[in-house]
Amino acid sequence: MQTSHFEFWPKLTKSITVPETSLYDNLSVSAVRYPDHEAIYYYGYTLTYHQLLEEVDALAGYLQQDLQVSEGEKILLFMQNSPQFVISYYAILRAGAVVVPINPMLKANELEFYVKDCGITTGLIGQELIEEVHPLLETTALKHVVLAAYSDYIGDRFDGELPAEVAAKRKTFEHEYHLWKEVIQQGIQPEEFTSGADDLAVLPYTSGTTGLPKGCMHTSRTVQANTVGAFYWSRSTTRSKSLATLPLFHVTGMVHSMHMPIFAGSTMVLMTRWDRETARKLIKEQQCTHWVTISTMLIDFLANPDVKSEDLTSLQGISGGGAAVPKAIGEKLYHLTGLEFAEGYGLSETIAQTHFNPPDRPKMQCLGIPSFDVDSRIIDPATQEEVATGEIGEIVVHGPQIMVGYYNREDENESAFIEIEGKSFFRTGDIGRVDEEGYYFMVDRVKRMINASGYNVWPTEVESHLYDHEAIKQACVVGVPDPRKGENIKAFVILHDQFAGQISEQDIIEWAKQHMAAYKYPRLVEFKKEFPTTNSGKILWRKLQEQEQDKVEKLNK
Repeated sequence: MQTSHFEFWPKLTKSITVPETSLYDNLSVSAVRYPDHEAIYYYGYTLTYHQLLEEVDALAGYLQQDLQVSEGEKILLFMQNSPQFVISYYAILRAGAVVVPINPMLKANELEFYVKDCGITTGLIGQELIEEVHPLLETTALKHVVLAAYSDYIGDRFDGELPAEVAAKRKTFEHEYHLWKEVIQQGIQPEEFTSGADDLAVLPYTSGTTGLPKGCMHTSRTVQANTVGAFYWSRSTTRSKSLATLPLFHVTGMVHSMHMPIFAGSTMVLMTRWDRETARKLIKEQQCTHWVTISTMLIDFLANPDVKSEDLTSLQGISGGGAAVPKAIGEKLYHLTGLEFAEGYGLSETIAQTHFNPPDRPKMQCLGIPSFDVDSRIIDPATQEEVATGEIGEIVVHGPQIMVGYYNREDENESAFIEIEGKSFFRTGDIGRVDEEGYYFMVDRVKRMINASGYNVWPTEVESHLYDHEAIKQACVVGVPDPRKGENIKAFVILHDQFAGQISEQDIIEWAKQHMAAYKYPRLVEFKKEFPTTNSGKILWRKLQEQEQDKVEKLNK
């Protein structure tokens, strides 16, 4: 195990003890300790820890007694950031079930896969998403839908502009859905709580080598490892306030903007939609102390001409992951706040961080150093032998936050882990290097994953959707450099002969926009007569990607 990074470790213990309790117990304890403390601030509305626990238990009781949710059952959580997302997540845990958090940007045809993969019969849904969910009542096992209107939780202490989804009043529907307010008002008490640290808690999905999404099985224990780790590393207190702009369905937002504040008994300042002016106002008016974000949000935030140093004096730490923060942006942030952006690294398989930068000694465009109790190595992907300091290889990690395995993917579980010196290491598929001080840096990806604005996009999945278009004969999707997003999505397309000259590249983009989630559809399309291929006919996607990278480099010279 490499220990050179210990020289730069913050003044904290290098090891932590993971609680032998469930995530729900974190909320239960905080509610007993700080019943009247603000748990959630949401567009002028405040929910105390006592109120939060009360509503969590009421929803859990309804799930168990009215909807007959059983222990270990998978429950769909399909919502945007809101008090209802937090309540739903912890209520599912309280009911002894498993949270399946899904990106609310997905369309019905994309969502169907997850519902079928988990055999889901019950879903907790934001009312604005019902059009994507309703068709699944006919095509899948889904039969119970609890609908939430975010406007039920807004107050009169917010003078900014509300997102459309938040401003929308509670609707009435012809179909007999279970309506959130009516469910909570029943106040049904749940059965005795029996879940423990090693029970399955959440199944965040990631994309795999086949292009099919895979559920990462995380127990309360694996999630607690990073929840407690984030608490200590961020130096949070009960009086801390975390601005939650990252989506809570994603592991980084889930751990740092929801689980960690609840563990601390501190306050979440929730935003349903990103808006840089609203973020500025909330930081200033709510005196936010912590903000975990991604580079695209930070770039947009700092481009706001109304942002002044005096707006940000409450901030004690700004951190995040995804695409690296450009040097100029890091310098601008430091000039405004005196804070250096602390980047981190992790995956859905590791429920967020395995590495993060020391707050007092971060390095720019760097993954950071291994987290609490994490053993990380750089190996040769082919020989699986550890390489020397400074040499490039695959990043592998061993630690308490590593998933139990992929759900229903036994064959991929075998290839996802290797044994080194008697310990099981997860193969990240990412190529990196480590310097003499023990800091890790990303170099490339073994996998074809595209990271667009912090969202992981699997090219094979995008290609499979493109093939549904009658004009497309062949498609190849790659990530191309983008100064704002990190990477953009470009599709190279060969048309069927009869459509040549009859359809434009913009037509393909507009079609894709209607059939794929907003973060997933290609923003760039280029028609080709043929693709470079191997002797066996496989498309050389990396060659197309390298050509695009060369174009960008020439333009920047």
